[in-house]
Amino acid sequence: MSSVRLTLILATVGRSAEVATALRSFASQTTRDFEVVVVDQNHDDRLGPFIAEMQATGICVKHIKMRERGLAKARNLGLAESEGDFVAFPDDDCWYEQDTIERVIDTFEARPGLTGVVGRWVEQARGREGNGYRFSLAEWRSFRGGDAPSITLFLKRALVNELGGFDPRLGVGQWYGAGEETDLILRVLATGAEIWHEPSIKVHHHFASIPTGETSALCRAARSRGRGVGAIYVKHKISWKIIARGFVSPVVVPLLRGTTYSAWRRSLAMCLGRIEGFVAWRRDGTSRQPDVQSEVAP
Repeated sequence: MSSVRLTLILATVGRSAEVATALRSFASQTTRDFEVVVVDQNHDDRLGPFIAEMQATGICVKHIKMRERGLAKARNLGLAESEGDFVAFPDDDCWYEQDTIERVIDTFEARPGLTGVVGRWVEQARGREGNGYRFSLAEWRSFRGGDAPSITLFLKRALVNELGGFDPRLGVGQWYGAGEETDLILRVLATGAEIWHEPSIKVHHHFASIPTGETSALCRAARSRGRGVGAIYVKHKISWKIIARGFVSPVVVPLLRGTTYSAWRRSLAMCLGRIEGFVAWRRDGTSRQPDVQSEVAP
């Protein structure tokens, strides 16, 4: 067993003040049984002062510069540098409550058979909360398994390594612009591993209930995310019934709810993206994303 219980892998690009907030929330934890790996995709040294500030608290912080951009690739690079028994993947604009890490460790210790724990994204909490629940592979394969954004995901490092980490073809910065955490959870559950949702573990992240910005840009983003979902349909051999629902519901449901025209356009873009991702991944799965090894800057 490692001497460090948990490794926080924080991939970042383009942000400064938000990273400082995240690191300070880590430094304020009620336990020190963790390390932080910062995978820095910036081309400048904007994070230097914040890294130094946290290192001064005595917490182990590894600062890795990465030339290539891509969230999944950055997280995989951080995973290679991790030493914790468990790993987590906070975004660079997340922050933890003071007892978040202590509650994660306590949950794993109270349930020795667990491979993964999923906490609660406070700003977007909805649906099945209660006293927690065990994830079901069947429900996840039907896209009714609950919420598990990667920022709330805590997993045994050994299994994540065994599975090869995140698929670098999926996620922010890629043509298939989402789905990396869903893909990983499906692969973890397919091994028979147990993941438990524990709502007492709280993670904060900025969230806008109503998307803001220029409509065409929002549509492009929705289409990109949709491609990731379409890829998941093929990669995990999801049933045609579920796929058909996924193609139709983004267009039909908003119309039935009487949504605005701009919101319906975003839903239509998501639907088109799902079809694009489905077709492209079914064709070969790699044509849009060559398998390139991430490089660490000297």
